[in-house]
Amino acid sequence: MLTKDQVSQIKEHLEKSQNPVFFFDNDQDGLCSFLLLQRWLGRGKGVAIKSFPALDVNYFRKVDELGADYIFILDKPVVSKEFFEKVRERNIPVVWIDHHSVDAVIPDFVNYFNPCIGEKHCEPVTVLCYQIVERKQDLWIAAIGAVADGHLPVFYEQFLKEYPELGGKTENPFEVLYGSKIGEVAMILGDGLKDTTTNVVKMLKFLISSKSPYDVLEETPKNFFIHKRTKHIRQKYDRILEKAKQVAKNSGKLLFFKYSGDLSVSGEIANHLKYLYPEKDILVAYLKGSKVNLSLRGKNVKDSLLKAMDGLEGASGGGHNDAVGGQLNADDLYGFKKKIEEEIR
Repeated sequence: MLTKDQVSQIKEHLEKSQNPVFFFDNDQDGLCSFLLLQRWLGRGKGVAIKSFPALDVNYFRKVDELGADYIFILDKPVVSKEFFEKVRERNIPVVWIDHHSVDAVIPDFVNYFNPCIGEKHCEPVTVLCYQIVERKQDLWIAAIGAVADGHLPVFYEQFLKEYPELGGKTENPFEVLYGSKIGEVAMILGDGLKDTTTNVVKMLKFLISSKSPYDVLEETPKNFFIHKRTKHIRQKYDRILEKAKQVAKNSGKLLFFKYSGDLSVSGEIANHLKYLYPEKDILVAYLKGSKVNLSLRGKNVKDSLLKAMDGLEGASGGGHNDAVGGQLNADDLYGFKKKIEEEIR
């Protein structure tokens, strides 16, 4: 968790900002982190980062388009050197809040907050942002972001008291994610982030003014566009998951599943497979053109990932000890898989 002094520093930066831009990772943890800070502050625009693995320089144009006077980066482990060069030229204050244990190079002008470096297990950025704002009416947003990131926060019991019909009484966050109504809300928001930029912006505006999880869960004319997207994605997702479950029947300790198409959900599929087959290590590969996006789940898979990528041109990856993502050239996939198998034996 953040220290009291760090919380005070972040609040001071937020209050100084008049027109901040919040760059957040393109998942529920990033989204909910943004919502918590924006709703507390009452101003600022959010931009979902879809570039991987870094926040790349192309996103700097949003700073100019929005006329931002402050930059907040949420739940992103890597920021490109070129992006920071642009920031330095404009002399714009930056606050970066993260929870990934990475050896990131932090420029001296960046206010970097990460209590998780060197820790094997750490809270999602959503939990850190809720610690900053402590806005009780937004407890449901904090619960969604944490559960979607595979974490049951200390305030989950309080959430259950307020919304007993939405949660699940369990110590397994994935049972909440895949078996409860609050998990369903998390899935809806995750699907919404995969929509067009226009609809993502529309969803952000809707969520900034939402009063409770029921505003998302129950389909209405105001959120119809979100539910429409969810129904479309769930059909494709379920087909991909079913294929992965068939592969699992004949897999050994490593469940290796690859797929292609227009739906990039390797992280979500990897999490779901780890929930279904906790005794297995999971490697999901999403093939798109000449590149492959990877998602790995298992005990200390971060070390295995980095060792297997050593020497592979253009390969990159990182994340948490037991849950990581990466990217490499498609021609290197099977050689990489063989190295992973050797590492996890």
